[in-house]
Amino acid sequence: MSRAAMHNVQISGAGPQTIVFAHGFGCDQNMWRFVAPEFEDRFRVITFDHIGAGGSDLTAYDPVRYSTLDGYADDVVALCRELGVAEGIFVGHSVSAMIGILAATKAPALFGKLVLVGPSPCYINTDDYVGGFSEAQISELLEFLDSNHMGWSTAMAPVIMGNPDRPELAEELTNSFCRTDPDIAKRFARATFLSDNRADLEGFLVPSLILQCSEDVIAPQVVGEYVHRRLENSRLVNLSATGHCPNLSAPAETIAAINTFV
Repeated sequence: MSRAAMHNVQISGAGPQTIVFAHGFGCDQNMWRFVAPEFEDRFRVITFDHIGAGGSDLTAYDPVRYSTLDGYADDVVALCRELGVAEGIFVGHSVSAMIGILAATKAPALFGKLVLVGPSPCYINTDDYVGGFSEAQISELLEFLDSNHMGWSTAMAPVIMGNPDRPELAEELTNSFCRTDPDIAKRFARATFLSDNRADLEGFLVPSLILQCSEDVIAPQVVGEYVHRRLENSRLVNLSATGHCPNLSAPAETIAAINTFV
């Protein structure tokens, strides 16, 4: 089976450059449906599902390979090479922001620019770093997910989405979380929330746009500012959008911000 088939790849648009959209934890490529089509007039647009998500080939899921974000980054490299991507633009939401940085480090010819939407290189606070969560909080979050996948999804989705005045957004995210295979969700959560990719930011020179939302509990302002300081060739844009999913809650603002960069 081709990588494209394994990842449920959808290709649209046309142009001399390719733009690749990658989704976050518990989601799939459908999360880009309000954003990606706006680039079809100028770019070849690729959306895909990480293995274990959406319409991907679940039989391709390997617990060892996907125990860290490197496995997902290796997938991005293999997929983009198969699809002939060169000097493309990678747009990664949430954990896929770090997956994109890892992939671009592994294969520098693939991407000429990165757009990082709500990135976080490390979620756990340390003595000299604020990630937004204590170690105990992350342990509780993972234990809750282990014991009650549906309950975790229902409780966490509104918090992650923000926008309490628009409950339909939280409902969509809840449903997306609930559709994910519980065992895969647990492993991806560990790979995500226990990751520490701060060292991978040092010396990374690919031009990068950081899109920072307000009131984002997953990737708070201080984290976006940290990523901006560590990425030498980056620009930080503070969106008026709230929550962690501006691709759903504020697609027009997200599109406009990306357009200033690409």
